[in-house]
Amino acid sequence: MIRILVDSSSDYKIEEIREKGLELIPITITIGDTDYVDGQNLDRDEFYQILEKTGNFPKTSQPSPQAFLEVFLDAKKKGDELICILLSSSLSGTCQSAFLAKAIAAYDKIYIIDSLSATYTIKLMADYALQLASQNIGAGEIAALLEILRSRVKVLAAPDTLDFLQRGGRLSKAAAAIGNLAGIKPIITISPEGQVSVIGKCVGRNKTILQILKQLASLGRDEDFPLYPIYSYGTENCTKLCEKLTASGYQIDEMLQIGPTIGAHIGPEAFGIVFVAK
Repeated sequence: MIRILVDSSSDYKIEEIREKGLELIPITITIGDTDYVDGQNLDRDEFYQILEKTGNFPKTSQPSPQAFLEVFLDAKKKGDELICILLSSSLSGTCQSAFLAKAIAAYDKIYIIDSLSATYTIKLMADYALQLASQNIGAGEIAALLEILRSRVKVLAAPDTLDFLQRGGRLSKAAAAIGNLAGIKPIITISPEGQVSVIGKCVGRNKTILQILKQLASLGRDEDFPLYPIYSYGTENCTKLCEKLTASGYQIDEMLQIGPTIGAHIGPEAFGIVFVAK
């Protein structure tokens, strides 16, 4: 049996995890003196409301090797193959914990894929893995195909501010300085190395949306995969983006909310898209 494991930065809803039979390793979010487990005891809107109300900067903690080891040993005991698709190693130590657990489990049928990305890009990869597994393709071949797909899975996002990324150490002070300019909205992506990168700056929402569409047109979209509009908190910006996408002839899938793991680093009012480039 082939099993697929993701961490909670993938932003699957718990109901979907159960429905698809996925394995989930949660990431812990700390706000002030309170620890929350992403996807278990923290509603997404509630999370952003806490940020706005308290002004506290949230911190994320990578899962321990033990969290992975329990799943790895169970797969070994049952003779299952396990494909793990995890948050970028340039953004978190989650992959490192998984590799340590694999070494302890001493089981070679575990395939760890560094997504070099975050949020719904991981969902796209995991859904693709599930599709391949349903076609009786072996785990080793699925892992190889995921590594090929990885370079084409893209996220383009417009956070309201870069302060969260800078304070969390995911972006340098120099790169974040752009976010301090009055009226300037940055556009970010995840680089091929799995790091947050600023690729544009615009004044106002409409110009930001047009720049996202320009980047999308430049990269091209593989229509065999979904195009997901995404948002953190507040749907107004994302709704406007959806209108522009539809008017430009793009078929879009459901609008998806970014969860606390990635929301901790981009803050409220962010919006963007996730897709697979040609």
